[in-house]
Amino acid sequence: MKKQNVRTISLIVCTFTYLLVGAAVFDALESETEKRRCEALQAVEKMIIKKYNITEEDFKVMETVVLKSEPHKAGQQWKFTGAFYYATTVLTTIGYGHSTPSTIGGKLFTMCYAIVGIPLGLVMFQSIGERVNRLSSFVIQAVRKSLHCKRTAASEVDLICVVTTLSSLTIAGGAAAFSKFEGWSYFDSVYYCFITLTTIGFGDMVALQKDNALNNKPEYVMFALIFILFGLAIVAASLNLLVLRFVTMNTEDERRDEAQAMQFMTKSNFWTNEALQGTVKLEGDVITANGSILSGYEGHDVQSFTGSNASTMCSCHCACFSANRHKKSSLRSSIEDNEQPEKVSRSSTVCHTRHLLPEVVPMQDLSYETHSLNHRLDCVDVVDTRSSSQPQLLKRNVSLLSFQFRNI
Repeated sequence: MKKQNVRTISLIVCTFTYLLVGAAVFDALESETEKRRCEALQAVEKMIIKKYNITEEDFKVMETVVLKSEPHKAGQQWKFTGAFYYATTVLTTIGYGHSTPSTIGGKLFTMCYAIVGIPLGLVMFQSIGERVNRLSSFVIQAVRKSLHCKRTAASEVDLICVVTTLSSLTIAGGAAAFSKFEGWSYFDSVYYCFITLTTIGFGDMVALQKDNALNNKPEYVMFALIFILFGLAIVAASLNLLVLRFVTMNTEDERRDEAQAMQFMTKSNFWTNEALQGTVKLEGDVITANGSILSGYEGHDVQSFTGSNASTMCSCHCACFSANRHKKSSLRSSIEDNEQPEKVSRSSTVCHTRHLLPEVVPMQDLSYETHSLNHRLDCVDVVDTRSSSQPQLLKRNVSLLSFQFRNI
């Protein structure tokens, strides 16, 4: 099994195990408190109904009015300032839920706006995170050079420490400001900052929702927006170092496997080409009457020879050279009988070392008579180029062919 598949299965198992553990812990921590709060609210509801002598329907109407009027306590949510705050929560995927569109046009535009805005925001924060990491690396190198350290390059551990420190300072400073402006406890402010910068955005605690802050406190609105954008950039820098390294591991493994496969294919093609280059193609050789050998002729197209001066030509298969020993002895006897060793040697070279010849070998010194061919031929291919305008190759694969040499 591939390493990528093993990693994917392991991540799935770990994620579901983590979810089960988290569900068990939250159940143990929150279930009893939820039950007590529900019982307390039901007791208050019964007390109000009994005290003011109203029906349950009237109480539900009052409850709806209270819930719907909660967002309006911060002022108009859909003026430019409030709309800008809402657009920021959409683009950053925080999604507090403190204000939501109620018209069909607003809901449709929210979907279209998010389709374009969310990828744009992710790319922007990722780019800012990379610049922050680069700046941190430059600062670390400058400090180490000033301290005359041997190793001046910044490692990933150094960058993680710097980014973690910046994230902690951002959350701590933001929590102090929100604790002052919102009247929350410092712990609740830290909780709000963490939920916001990790884009969880439960919406149980939302800034700028008291005392018409969206309209009356522009400096506080500016601080909240800058805090969100700057804090998300720092978090993106952390994710760039911690998370993206693991995300790109599958891609790196895939590229490594592809490179290995390509290298293997390259080696295979190299050895295949070497083997093909060492292969000698002997079948389909054509010996024409003018003393030329045409190598690699397949025998299905002989129209190129119609204009030749040759009277006849024959096609031989490489099997005609199978009885090497017999041919060597007959050639030796031919050399002894004939007093022209050079020409016989040339003919023996043609017959026995055919694979060493070039594609076209002149054989002007070698002559033969087609009528003096031995009757030991298994099959002979003879073409008379003078008798017909469309010569045809009759048969191939000559098993043994003997030439009668004449003295020149």
